[in-house]
Amino acid sequence: MMTTPPETSRDLIILEHIEKDPDATQASLASQLGVAVGTINWHLKRLVAKGYVKVRRAERRKLRYIITADGIALRARLTIDYIQNSFHLYRLVRGRVMDVIKDVRAQGYRTVRVEGTGDVAEVCRLTCLEQGLVIVEDNNAPRLVVRDLKVFLELEERE
Repeated sequence: MMTTPPETSRDLIILEHIEKDPDATQASLASQLGVAVGTINWHLKRLVAKGYVKVRRAERRKLRYIITADGIALRARLTIDYIQNSFHLYRLVRGRVMDVIKDVRAQGYRTVRVEGTGDVAEVCRLTCLEQGLVIVEDNNAPRLVVRDLKVFLELEERE
């Protein structure tokens, strides 16, 4: 399965923020990303060392970050990678849900409960609705349990 390393995702986000606001500070970037200033500093040093970002002194203690042409190209590549990875994960989850839906139908059910939150659970709900299954809160309905990228079918015992 394809995954995006966390530093790659952060690089993309940092490049996007700098492009929108070259006057962004390390503290403001850290706040927006929910990470420590030291983490931002490490990423920026890497991006500068690789030639993706230039640093200019704007004032005595203020720095200005400028994305280079190579940085813009990197941002474009990272964006494409992110989109491709997202579609890959979507197709993976959707395929797993379709397999579970086959099992639900084979058992004679037309309703399901979806247990879980987040994007994967949302893909699960939408796929069920698209496939004509009714989503209910009934404890007697089969449960589609979403954990991370996995979807499990749990059937209640029929009497």
